Amino acid sequence: MKQKQKNFEKSGKYQKGNLRFAVIGHVEWMNFLEVDSLPKAGIICHSKRSLEMPAGGGGVIAKTLREITTSDVHFFTSLGNDFYGIQTKEIFEKMGINLHIAWRNSPTRKGFSLVDKSGERSITIVGERLAPSSKDNLNWELLKEMDGVFITAGDEEIFKKSRSCPILCTTPRVGIKTISNSKVFIDALIGSNLDPDEIFSLSDLTNIPKFIIKTEGKDGGIVLPGGRFKAVSNFIPIIDSYGCGDSFAAGILFGLASKWNIEKTVKLGTVLGGNCIGNFGPYANIQKIFK
Repeated sequence: MKQKQKNFEKSGKYQKGNLRFAVIGHVEWMNFLEVDSLPKAGIICHSKRSLEMPAGGGGVIAKTLREITTSDVHFFTSLGNDFYGIQTKEIFEKMGINLHIAWRNSPTRKGFSLVDKSGERSITIVGERLAPSSKDNLNWELLKEMDGVFITAGDEEIFKKSRSCPILCTTPRVGIKTISNSKVFIDALIGSNLDPDEIFSLSDLTNIPKFIIKTEGKDGGIVLPGGRFKAVSNFIPIIDSYGCGDSFAAGILFGLASKWNIEKTVKLGTVLGGNCIGNFGPYANIQKIFK
């Protein structure tokens, strides 16, 4: 897939939009640990650096969108009514994200991400994924005012409520059965072509999305219809690949909601995803990409 992003090449930066976005999905309280190498059986390894903060697909997409639009970003999520849930709320609010929280008596989901010298990571998740439900008493009417919605976790009725906005994107992680049973048309279904849990067949879908995008890390990926695309070439050190796919997904929603063509949209996704590898932890510095 060939792409000439003339405005970006001229200025070196993308222009922020004033679009309103909502993300519906999950959060995980993550502990990021830098290690010399990923653990092997019977071996004790030591962490040189650690960082704890809320992340997960929904959190990373919401934070990325907040950085690239001048308007509001609403995040509909579910948190455990515990220490980590309260900390998550406070941190996201400081990020400028408008939160709509369904509080649960279950513990907030936690996880560990071990990152080795090459920037590759291994993630271990602890606990049940808490997801918002259409039955939760949240301000779902706000979705009608959005320019774009991304769903990382939710039920069939949430998909129906979200379809009131112009652009709706999601990931196979929600559950192909949930997506298909909703019978809702999806603008972009975005997932990893390297993750067995995100592999699916077109026959599993009631409606074929406008675009199906499968990422393949440093090898780029494929968009249907469209063809293969390359990962962005940059010279920043590879530190941590956590969040690259979610940053890419945020770029896709932004581009489609901005009414860009798919080539320009995917290009932005690769720039945001590629930029994420230069940061330890889930959130990259996007100021050098957007003005």
